[in-house]
Amino acid sequence: MRTLARPLARLPVLGARRRASLALWAALLVAIGCVRGSSTRSSNIAPEVPFTQLVLARSGEGAPVYRIPALTVTKAGTVLASYDARPTGNDLPSHIAVMLRRSSDGGRSFSPAITVRGDTAPLGFGDPSFVVDRVTGRIFLFYAAGARQGFFGAHAGVGDTDPDVLHADYSYSDDDGLSWRHRRITAQIKDSAWGGLFASSGEGIQLRHGPHAGRLIQQYAIRYQSANWAASAFSDDHGERWQMGQLVGPGSDENKVVELADGSLMLNIRSKPMRRTALSHDGGETWSAPRDEPLLPDPGNNGSIIRFAPEASSQDTRAHWLLFSNTESTNARVNLTVKLSCDDGRTWPVHRTVEAGPSAYSTLTPFGDGRFALLYEGGDYTTITLALFDQRWLGAGCR
Repeated sequence: MRTLARPLARLPVLGARRRASLALWAALLVAIGCVRGSSTRSSNIAPEVPFTQLVLARSGEGAPVYRIPALTVTKAGTVLASYDARPTGNDLPSHIAVMLRRSSDGGRSFSPAITVRGDTAPLGFGDPSFVVDRVTGRIFLFYAAGARQGFFGAHAGVGDTDPDVLHADYSYSDDDGLSWRHRRITAQIKDSAWGGLFASSGEGIQLRHGPHAGRLIQQYAIRYQSANWAASAFSDDHGERWQMGQLVGPGSDENKVVELADGSLMLNIRSKPMRRTALSHDGGETWSAPRDEPLLPDPGNNGSIIRFAPEASSQDTRAHWLLFSNTESTNARVNLTVKLSCDDGRTWPVHRTVEAGPSAYSTLTPFGDGRFALLYEGGDYTTITLALFDQRWLGAGCR
């Protein structure tokens, strides 16, 4: 089904029942475009400023709670920011909608929010993550879809209409994020013995180098045998077909992947009191055993890892540079920090604090030319905030 800047698109697989709550919740979602932070007027963000911030959504204004940021830059250069609009702070199962805002001026200002995916209660969609195909220009926005169960209670099986299965859905756009169609791929990527699964929110990648160049990869968290695992869903035909790689765990959680200078992949996994990493030499199909990363303390929170210069060839020293964000603490979601590595994540000599106080999920994306964006949960889940920064703000860099 196609939705064109319109709230609460109907679920094509499970159907929908119109209820009185629809009108109220739809009104709230539509109102999001009219509240503070939604103006399309130019903000004070300027390219010569090394660091600046802009609130894109504030809990209580339009929807009771906003959570779970996702961020990307399209092939055309448009900045897309997505996040959950929630009736409470609860995860699925809950009547959650996936929202989107667009910027055509490099993040200086944004269009009003639209609903990419929503429906009548009890149906919900949450935890968005982008993948952009740099060849075709198609934008994928992954998320979980649920009715009666969430991650921990979801049943085994892959039936498209089973309300007790937590489904793997995505929306896709071929017009730079203006309109969206929806697709369910549960049966393609889920083993029928698994319980819950959901896309790790933020942003996946497209491989740019080596034998698997062009491969699209979206990371997932999976519930199996009463434990949490990580895995890579990947496509080699521009998203027509998807398959799931080897499970990594147990003891994994939300996770991100980055392409290293030698063409291998590094998996970076949420874990308390420190992050864990694993390596793949076959494009995410299989992984090494995870190892602890003492230089990356973590309270058990979703973070982000990206290449500083994704287009850099293996002969370019910048191919070894990585950026990482998370709340740098072992026991609390505070001290949101961006780190720079000059050696494929072996060391992290550069640290910059974005927010010293309460903060949570974050996702990085490169703008090119040494400029970056970070979308994150600010305060005690009170805002979805965009930070724009460049290499000057990072200070000491790589040589």
